Amino acid sequence: MKTSSKTKFLLSAALVALLPAAPVFAQEAPEAAAEEVDTTEIVVTAGKREQTLQDVAISVSVTSAQTIEQSSINDLIDLQFLVPSLKIPQFNAASEVNFVIRGFGNGSGNIGIESSVGVFVDGVYRSKSASAIADLPEIERIEVLRGPQSTLFGKNTSAGAISIVTKKPTFDWNGNASVTFGNFDAREGTMSLNAGLSDTTALRVSGTFNKRDGTFNNINLGTKVNNRDRFSLRYDMIWEPSADVSFRLIGDYNKLTEICCGAVPIFNGPVTTGVIGGLLGAQIGNPARVFNYETVYSEDPVNKLTGKGVSLQGDFDIGFAKLTSITALRRQTDSAAIDVDFTAAKIVDQKIDTEIKNFTQEFRLASDGDGPFSWLVGAFYGTETIDRDEFIKWGIQGRPFINGITGGLIPLLEGLQAASGGIAPGTTYIQPGQGVRVDYELKNKSYSLFGQADYKLTDKLTISGGLAYLNDKKVGTMNGLSTDAFARLDLNNVANIGLLPFGALPAGVAGCLLQKGYNPAANGGFVPANLFGGSLGASLPGAGSAPCPVSPAGANPFALGGAQFLSQPFNYTDERLKADKVVYMGRIAYDFSRRLNAYISYSKGWKAGAFNLSRDSRPPLNGVGRSTDPENVTVYELGIKGSFQGGFANLAVFKQSIKGFQSNAFTGTGFNLVNAGEQSVKGFEFDFGYRPFRGLNLGGGVTYLDPLYDSFTRARCISADPRCTPGVQFRDLSGTTPDGISKWSVNLNAAYNFELGSDWNGYLRAEYSYASTIKNNVEITPAIPIGFSDYNNVNMSLGIGNKEIVEAQFWVRNLTKDQALIAAFPSVAQAGSFAGYPIQPRTYGITLRKSF
Repeated sequence: MKTSSKTKFLLSAALVALLPAAPVFAQEAPEAAAEEVDTTEIVVTAGKREQTLQDVAISVSVTSAQTIEQSSINDLIDLQFLVPSLKIPQFNAASEVNFVIRGFGNGSGNIGIESSVGVFVDGVYRSKSASAIADLPEIERIEVLRGPQSTLFGKNTSAGAISIVTKKPTFDWNGNASVTFGNFDAREGTMSLNAGLSDTTALRVSGTFNKRDGTFNNINLGTKVNNRDRFSLRYDMIWEPSADVSFRLIGDYNKLTEICCGAVPIFNGPVTTGVIGGLLGAQIGNPARVFNYETVYSEDPVNKLTGKGVSLQGDFDIGFAKLTSITALRRQTDSAAIDVDFTAAKIVDQKIDTEIKNFTQEFRLASDGDGPFSWLVGAFYGTETIDRDEFIKWGIQGRPFINGITGGLIPLLEGLQAASGGIAPGTTYIQPGQGVRVDYELKNKSYSLFGQADYKLTDKLTISGGLAYLNDKKVGTMNGLSTDAFARLDLNNVANIGLLPFGALPAGVAGCLLQKGYNPAANGGFVPANLFGGSLGASLPGAGSAPCPVSPAGANPFALGGAQFLSQPFNYTDERLKADKVVYMGRIAYDFSRRLNAYISYSKGWKAGAFNLSRDSRPPLNGVGRSTDPENVTVYELGIKGSFQGGFANLAVFKQSIKGFQSNAFTGTGFNLVNAGEQSVKGFEFDFGYRPFRGLNLGGGVTYLDPLYDSFTRARCISADPRCTPGVQFRDLSGTTPDGISKWSVNLNAAYNFELGSDWNGYLRAEYSYASTIKNNVEITPAIPIGFSDYNNVNMSLGIGNKEIVEAQFWVRNLTKDQALIAAFPSVAQAGSFAGYPIQPRTYGITLRKSF
């Protein structure tokens, strides 16, 4: 029997409460437990200059290197369990990761969309989600900035930014290594060597590997899904020829070859049970075993991703200011083979190959002085080229599947055409290997000029202002060809069948047409050429009832348009999106005392329009389907930051809205890309850290979000929504709650650092993450018996070690085996069926570390 959500919440919270806790922002190292650390003096660069966490007038969370190590975090996906306002769901491919802050974020799956949350590694912008999921290098800290940051960052930070700062090489010789072993045959390794080559030059070389068996069982093939197989290398060199000049050269390479990701059936409709399981005899998943982590793919979803890049940063002290230049080149290739229908039947398969090339250049000039006026100005320029090849094809069971869901209409269509001398029946339509191949190309050039200034009117009062000019140009090309003869057919005017007499129709078909009021004489007594097209509905004024197919008046029960989803793409060449925008920020900050300050701000953000690089791309430009207009963001925010003996507490209250939010709904083989009229969210974020006495720390955060579609009249129609009758393309979701956003997100973390004597130290750490139930009425009908419960995730770790000898860490993630779904979607071509993505099962292991 599954433990209730309330009981699990109480048990999990009690477990964390048993331990004194450590703030995620700063902790004592196990080897230095005797040293007191001032948790209020956490240095961040959220404002592109070094400030303390309490002084910077921005809502920001900071995760330290020690927290990352003690929490056994390997990539950014795990970071969401430490930052309540950050969500990073992963869907049907290793590269399909979405970064969401305050409920806003998009870009997963559709390569044409840039994320609303910008990811930066050592100041270098990572344009696509996939480029940011590699195992983390040696981290100094990770900063999560909430709300628009366009006046400080040059590119796509309309919802926020994630800034990853890695450790710089030092001018001495040292190194470290670690190995990890865990359940699911997990094996991980890291090694880093730092070399002080001279008084002015230092180098750090590091590498990682990460392997693990899959956490899901593909019960159809007897294979594993959701495994890990990753490898990375990185070099980092600094050269400081003088006190006023320094250079940092970074190169990295990472490779991923994984079978990802596991989706499980949460409800089987009549098509799944009757056609796939019955007619085709394929194995179907059991919704009662959602959390047994069982998939039924006909082909394992293999992902291969390779990323590499190089960056050069130069810093120059020119007296009155500091000049920074960051130049970067990156290239990423991504290959994915996906079982589109997510079933054991060989219906439809998809293969995608993508190459992304980026060049970025940023200049910043920041004032250097202690006067009342400080400022920063900068410029950003970036280019990106995306080439994608996509092939979707019918499998060997595609034809019998379509026959099953249409009541055998494909042989009827072929028979009528053959009778009039048209085609060869049985070998023409929906044949294995037929499909649609599409090549996409996107070229993007963008630049921005940005600046921000702070002026201290008094010792307590500071006013700030920021301004940015953003310019974006995109050129898109889509060139596709369908080899599916059935999908290319004009069902509203099928050649030759209109030459046949009405009496040539099978008695059942003719009788059903007559039942719905069809008048054969109106067509000269011949078979209507649009017998299988939607337009015939205009000639069918009556409703259909048993034994005929049940259908409303005006609908053609023999229409086959819904089965033409491998149709000829709407090709285009060198279509352009061009836009620019001036955004700004204003802020007033007041220091009530040395330990208490507050700020109020108003800011504007912007994200450029996007092309729909999926096979659902269709005209018009800047409308529904092919592309979207830009997003415009407005944020009101009030923040209070307080520090006290041994701790701090920060609160931010905000209202954030996006006009023209780029909605990117998955359709199974593509994406429905439209601008929502307006989406908004009201809420607050609370972070705290407290050290009650030596060696014990408390920490955590709470985020509350109240999201709303203020206006969304062009949401995608789905079969589960009764408003979506035949011919209706959109539905109105205005006034409803957007799906996938938890109202409450909580993180509590706890650690106890202790000494064992003779230079041996240890720590015990626990983390509790909670997210309330999400609403999914956009995709899931309320009739589905299994819904989306809140999740209560508990992670724990125990570390014991001597830095001169060895350190050992025992860790476990999802200790209580919590069961929850991340997301769900209507099963492809299976009306009434739904599948979902469960959270990861419990994992545990031991990590050994050695420093030298």
